Formats: sequence, structure tokens, C-alpha cells
Amino acid sequence: MPNIVDDKSQYCIPFILDRLEVHRRKHGAEEDPPPFFLGLNGVQGAGKTVLVSHLHATLTNPPHSLPTTIFSLDDFYLPHTSLSHLSSALHPSNPLLQHRGQPSTHDLPLLLSTFSSLRAHRPTKIPKYDKSLFDGQGDRLPEDEWEEVPPSGVKVVVFEGWAVGFRALEDEELEEKWKKVVAERERDPKAYKGRLGWNRLEDVRTINEALKGYDAVTDQLDALIHIDAQDPQYVYKWRLDQEHALRASKGSGMTDEQVKKFVDGYYPSYELFTDTLRRGIFPSADPTKTTSSANADANADADMENKGRQLRLVVGEDRKVKEHMVI
Repeated sequence: MPNIVDDKSQYCIPFILDRLEVHRRKHGAEEDPPPFFLGLNGVQGAGKTVLVSHLHATLTNPPHSLPTTIFSLDDFYLPHTSLSHLSSALHPSNPLLQHRGQPSTHDLPLLLSTFSSLRAHRPTKIPKYDKSLFDGQGDRLPEDEWEEVPPSGVKVVVFEGWAVGFRALEDEELEEKWKKVVAERERDPKAYKGRLGWNRLEDVRTINEALKGYDAVTDQLDALIHIDAQDPQYVYKWRLDQEHALRASKGSGMTDEQVKKFVDGYYPSYELFTDTLRRGIFPSADPTKTTSSANADANADADMENKGRQLRLVVGEDRKVKEHMVI
């Protein structure tokens, strides 16, 4: 796998420190304030792992000295037996649920209980998932191999993953997006590079419906960093690089053809949910609720509270930042 040099921390650290100050002011009167929860979304292979390593080192060491816990959405995949049941018994005809990845394939109750435990400063065990097991299908490791987080003192929680921050679409918008790409595919199948247009609407709806449950996690984030790609198609090369590195280190993993099929299963979600990420995932004022001065004040307060909570970094094929903006 190519050596990825971190050029993202220079944008992320000032953003995080700024949002941490907002968090401190918000919870200043509390005796035991909750940790600051940061979401980190990035296309697979875009450099999230390298970035979080730099973030951890920077935040935990002087001059900041902030106890920081980092964990991944990937570690909350269902155990192998549950994933097999999901694909073969519950959704045998849905190609998007034939392997881990999409909403539905995560242990959402475990994820929510982990968030709650960290928020309350209780002793917390973070699960671990080994993606090399079962010829690359993966499985959750035994609980005695999970990471233990001390019961107090955590100031920053970084939650990273390819789908962190995704928001479900309204049914009309979902169908409109699907119909548009199906029309593109039918006009010129060779020119259409996406995967959404090759899937049935009912299968896509299943993913979108499951994603609604993830709002209970997303709504707990204090801020989000989104590593976007100039061209989402980069994910195929980047994910292949990752799997080659995994096979080299673990001695097992997916073949190149399996990797392509694997990414094919993820790609419809990039087509569906990236636009919302780019606009910003935190609610802004509702323009329909301006019939009174009280509603106008509430809208202004919502805008002020949520403005600046998201950092978007756009990277090129070399994984280096080409654009950055605070939303």
C-alpha cells in the first residue's frame, strides 16, 4: 500500500480545538461534562487511519494533553453468524446485504450502548473486528480482546467510518435519485460508472430505511470531519491498496475480484448519501417556521448553534487535500 503522508491534520486540529472551546462553554456549569464526540467520515482508503493516528498523538500530548479515545464503525459489524443469517435468511435477494458494509450490518444497540457508556464516563469496552477472518468476510473478536476504556477522564471521542454521518433520504428524493441513474444506465451502460442504477428500488429502500436508525448515533456528534473525494471512483483503487496491505500483514483476505464486488456493494450509498454530507448534516433553521417572532428567534438560535460544526476536506487521487471548507 502506498505510504500516505498526513496533510489533513493542519486543517483538522484547529477545527477540533475551536469546537472543543464551544463544547467547554456549553457544558461549563456541569460538574461532570460529557466528552466531546467527533465524527470522521471518509471514503474507504482516503487516509482516515493515518489521520486518526495523528489526531490521537496531537490531542493526547502536550500542550493539549486531552485523553482521547478513537474507535471505528467497522468494529461494530455484526458477528459472522449474524451477517450470514442477515444475507441468506432475511435478505437473500438483496445484493447490497450479501456482505458487511451497508446500514443493517452493524450492531446498532451495541454502538448506542457504547456511546451512552462513554458519555456517562462509565467503564467501557470497545469491540474489535477482524476483517481477515472467514476469507475476508470478517468476524467480531472475543470480548476478552476488546479495548477497555477507563471509567473517567476521557475528554475526546473520535468515531470514524465510511458511513459515519450518513442521513437517510425522504422517500421521494430516494426514488428521484434512483430513477435518474437508472435512466443514465439505460441510455449508455458503458458510460454509467455507478452502481445504484443496477440495483432494484426495493433493495435500496431497505438500506435507506435501516439508515434512519443511525440518526440516534449521528445526533450525538458534536462535530463532523468529512474527507470527500474529487471522484468517488477512487475508492476502487484505494480499497484494493488496503486489501493488498491486509493480505501482506495477515496472510489472508479478499482477492482483487472480491474487492471489486465488495466495493460495488458499498457504492450505491456514496451515490445516495454524499450530497447530504456535502451540504452539512447538522440541522439548520426551518424556513417554514417563521410565522412568529418566537419561531424566528428559535431559527436564529439553531443556525448559530450548528454553524461551523462540520469540516469538509476534498482530496484528489493522491489522497492530498485540494479544497477545505467549514460548513
